[in-house]
Formats: sequence, C-alpha cells, structure tokens
Amino acid sequence: EVQLVESGGGLVHGGGSLRLSCAASGFALSATDMSWLRQTPEFGLEWVAGIKSGGGNTEYKDSVKGRFVISRDNAKNTLFLQMTGLQPEDTAIYSCAAGLKDSARRYIYCAAGGRWCHGYRGQGTQVTVSS
Repeated sequence: EVQLVESGGGLVHGGGSLRLSCAASGFALSATDMSWLRQTPEFGLEWVAGIKSGGGNTEYKDSVKGRFVISRDNAKNTLFLQMTGLQPEDTAIYSCAAGLKDSARRYIYCAAGGRWCHGYRGQGTQVTVSS
C-alpha cells in the first residue's frame, strides 16, 4: 500500500525557513518521480517542485526558484523540501505526491504540461508565514 506522510510544517515569520519531510512507504522513492504541491483557497492546488527518478533532475515553480530545494534520502525513502526566504504568499498546505498511477491506473493530478503526473498525494502539512 502506497503511503505518504508529511511533517515539518509550522508558523514562521517572513524571511524564515522550514524543512518539510515526506516519509514514503509501499514503493521505492528513488525509482519514482516525486513532487511537492501546495493548496490554498485562492489558487487551489499548485505544483511547487519536482525531482525525477534515477538521476534526480529537479524543477521548480518560478516563484520559488532560488528559495526552495527539493531532495530525497533514498536510504530512508524520504523526500524533503527545504524552504528559505519564506513569504506570506507561501502560506499553504504542502503535500508530497508520487508519480505512480493509483489503484484504478489513473493519475489524479498533472502539472507543467504533463511533465509531472501523480496518482498519490499525502494529507499535507500546514505552512503559515506571517508578515
């Protein structure tokens, strides 16, 4: 059974930092494209960053380039998102997503012209940035 469990969210002042973690089970994270997504009432679900399987090439949403870094620890089967220079507009529920088709063989969310598609997403962790 695929499971994704996020942690590390919280309340920070503008300019602060947080490190999010996503513990994965039921599949090998290193062999799967992985992403971080975020959700707000205003903008809905947004793709934030992704890391490709194997070589680990990374991509970022323009507004977080230079501030966020996605990485993974294959031995611990854990995905990370290091966030620095946080701004109030980064306030959202952040979740990790796996590039696997779900039990019905579907992707539930795709972004960036289909370069990042996911069939599983975790429950998320709240990040709040005060001004």
